[in-house]
Amino acid sequence: MMMKYVAPCLVLLLLAGCSTEHAPPQKAQKAKVTPLHSLEMEQLCKNRAAERYNTAAQKIDVTGFEKYQASYELRGYTSRNEGFVCSFDPDGQFLHLSMR
Repeated sequence: MMMKYVAPCLVLLLLAGCSTEHAPPQKAQKAKVTPLHSLEMEQLCKNRAAERYNTAAQKIDVTGFEKYQASYELRGYTSRNEGFVCSFDPDGQFLHLSMR
């Protein structure tokens, strides 16, 4: 008698388990910086550094471009050898300027 009730329940559970769809695991999207985009980032960094150090953008040298997991950093120096770092998010939006 108990088998009459257990068998349909097992069949129902098996069918319910088979009907669920398993989505593939999602991977983080990686933003790719194009050469044009990196030049725009460099120019924005130069302009912000020139404003901060009260000098002309032509007197600012960007010497390094580093990519990290969730940001980009541009390192540079002024004509007075003052170091700075510009940080950008993965989409290339300016975050902040740090004096070093």
